[in-house]
Amino acid sequence: MKKEKLVILDCNSLLNRAFYALPPMATSKGQPTGAVYGFTTMLLKIYDEIKPDYIAAAFDKTKITFRHKEYADYKAGRKKMPDELAAQFEPAKELLNAFNIGIFELEGYEADDIIGTISKKYESNDLEVIIYTGDRDALQLVSDYTKVVITKKGITETDVFDKELLIERYGLNPEGIIDLKGLMGDSSDNIPGVPGVGEKTALKLLHEYKTLENVFNNIDSIAGKKLKESLIQYKEQAFLSKRLASIERNVPIDVDLEKIKTEDYDAMRIKDIFSKLEFNSLINRINNMHGNKDINKDINKETSFNLKIKIYNGESDYIKRIKEEKIFNFIFLKSDKTIEGMVADDEYFVPENHIIDFKDIFESVHIAKNTYSAKLVYNYLSEKGIELNNLTFDAEIAAYILNPSESSYEIEKILKSYVGISFNNNLNDNKEIAALFIDNLNNIKENMLGEINKYGMSKLFYEVEMPLIKVLSNMELRGFKVNEQTLREIGFKLSEEIDKLTDEIYNIAGEEFNINSPKQLGVILFEKLNLPVVKKTKTGYSTDAEVLDELYDKNEIIEKILNYRQLVKLKSTYIDGLISCISEDEKIHSNFNQTVTATGRISSTEPNLQNIPIKMEQGRKIRKAFEPSSEEYVILSADYSQIELRVLAHISEDANLIDAFINNQDIHKRTASEVFDIPMEEVTAIQRSRAKAINFGIVYGLGDYSLSKDLKISRKEAKIYIDNYFKRYEGVRKYLDTAIEEGRKNGYVKTILNRIRYIPEINSNNKTLRAFGERLAMNTPIQGSAADIIKIAMVNVDRRLQNEGLKSRLLLQVHDELVIEVYKDELKYVSELVKNEMESAVKLSVPLIADVKWGNDWYEAK
Repeated sequence: MKKEKLVILDCNSLLNRAFYALPPMATSKGQPTGAVYGFTTMLLKIYDEIKPDYIAAAFDKTKITFRHKEYADYKAGRKKMPDELAAQFEPAKELLNAFNIGIFELEGYEADDIIGTISKKYESNDLEVIIYTGDRDALQLVSDYTKVVITKKGITETDVFDKELLIERYGLNPEGIIDLKGLMGDSSDNIPGVPGVGEKTALKLLHEYKTLENVFNNIDSIAGKKLKESLIQYKEQAFLSKRLASIERNVPIDVDLEKIKTEDYDAMRIKDIFSKLEFNSLINRINNMHGNKDINKDINKETSFNLKIKIYNGESDYIKRIKEEKIFNFIFLKSDKTIEGMVADDEYFVPENHIIDFKDIFESVHIAKNTYSAKLVYNYLSEKGIELNNLTFDAEIAAYILNPSESSYEIEKILKSYVGISFNNNLNDNKEIAALFIDNLNNIKENMLGEINKYGMSKLFYEVEMPLIKVLSNMELRGFKVNEQTLREIGFKLSEEIDKLTDEIYNIAGEEFNINSPKQLGVILFEKLNLPVVKKTKTGYSTDAEVLDELYDKNEIIEKILNYRQLVKLKSTYIDGLISCISEDEKIHSNFNQTVTATGRISSTEPNLQNIPIKMEQGRKIRKAFEPSSEEYVILSADYSQIELRVLAHISEDANLIDAFINNQDIHKRTASEVFDIPMEEVTAIQRSRAKAINFGIVYGLGDYSLSKDLKISRKEAKIYIDNYFKRYEGVRKYLDTAIEEGRKNGYVKTILNRIRYIPEINSNNKTLRAFGERLAMNTPIQGSAADIIKIAMVNVDRRLQNEGLKSRLLLQVHDELVIEVYKDELKYVSELVKNEMESAVKLSVPLIADVKWGNDWYEAK
């Protein structure tokens, strides 16, 4: 007789694991989904590999449990769950319900206790229990009938513990796991254990004395004076820790296996949830689930597409027809980094070697071009000496501004969203998919432009985003010259500084050790130097940045370790990383991404030139390596001054903010004066710094808790600062409230150019998700408007440089800064041109100010 299987999921643990294992994911409307996606892939893997008959899901119900009554500091110090993770618990539960997986949670108990109770009730000769968790506390539940699967790295690697592996790995029976916790504690749950006793020592004691009770019964036999004293002193704490780590296996819950059969899942409901969460890639995997239900029935109904791909081979009639029709729809096909060819009107595939035949069409100002991913087209054609003129439509850019939170904008998605065409596997290759796209591009364009016009984004599309494509293409192709020798010299000096710091750290520690090893560093800090332990990890002491910041004033070694880490990262990530990106032309050609950020900002990758550190001098010096392409040029940097605060003044119409900017006052001093109710001339450096934190944090939904942590003050004091701020800046308060109200009413917010961002979270019943949405509603109009402004400035500056026949060229955009290579004879004129175009990009109620500097390299220009 086949033995049935019951799988029990520790959902809090698994969702947490998935959240941190995967890169951030979100739906096109901005709903975070990474944790649910990872959790779902784990679940499908369980169906595929285990084929369980029943599944139960356990959740923590509340933060306060019966353990807190015995030990008030239980789990104290644990970081607050990120809002983006908390928001994913409800979707996960909705999915579990669709799979007919029983959800069990109870006030006062943890998921561990529920798991222990269910496993105890059902483990038997006839039913195998398999527990999935990331928490090793569950190893105490291993038995002849119960296995515990522990997630390791990522979401796919696991250890399957039965009694044999448990003994092999730890040398303990399941009951010994509780004794182990009693001795070593558990930093993740703030279970204290016995100070100075780690896993190695605890295992050694238990291998010799078997149980915690026997350890203390034989206390006189234990070697090591320090260990014995610690055990005697903390005996009560050890037994308390054992009780806290013990899983309660008699929780008053009702479990009926007949109600959680895996075969009773709701296929269509799963489909609906996958569709809502945009888990399109997972739908086909459902077919292989236990029960083999056809969930794909009625999904993406196959349509017969009568496509007949024709290979272009120099037919002059085809070229002639395009010229007569005055419109050319096409899409380039790319394999890795190579252009294979293009698919064009009438289902023609043009091999790469024939693209040049269309030179006259591409360059004609009388033939309108509609395409997808036009930057790729510009880049390719420019390298072939062909100019692309009269580009009228890019479907990728249109899709982006209509749904800026999408993770990608493939043509398959566009076909489905804007002309209702979807397909499974009935198209043979990319050429057929591209041909289907081109066949429908006129309708796609019409529908997209209708939506763009409906939301008032025509100016954004035609005057900003479309012309920006060529600007970014030119920047990528032009590149930024980087002096490799300068980078190596900076790297050599950093190595010297790192070596000096290393020696100083060794001298303070009194011995040499691996500074990069958290384990070895922990021993030095907390055992040898006796610094107070802030928190522990499963493998030992935590030595992360947060811990070191807390210990900053405790010993001079901490400052040196922090400096050491900064310099090592600077050397490896930026010096060595940038050197590896220098091309044969001695330049770095970064990719500038126009369709990535939800706020409208441009991003830079391969490498990220927007992320070079500037807060420390050693980081700023990296910019010395970024030089003009020849001695005839200098580097000019033009940087907007406090652009987000100026946008806030404009949008909020706050009288005090507007007055400060119109009168060219130090805005942080002005805010300090308002918040602390003192004259501006009496504002101290500390007060100005605190006001600056408030100014930049307020539109991010800054609360008293966050401000108190940032400024290292009490929450009470932080609340007084924020209250005082809103008393003096009533317009800002009104704006923030209105932004939330409009976001809730419309489901989206807008920038000054009507760029939209959908915020479905703002109307969520989930408090955490709703708060996340409210912060987006407050900040997006500010950050997005700043992005609009810098893009307008880029387009206008580049247009004038080109139209006026100047030799100066735009090289880089970094947040609110434009970097330009300026021909020396044009320096005065171009400086004024750039400043004027940036400051007149839009008309606000306060002046836009651009600070312009230049030098022989990027460092000098700042």
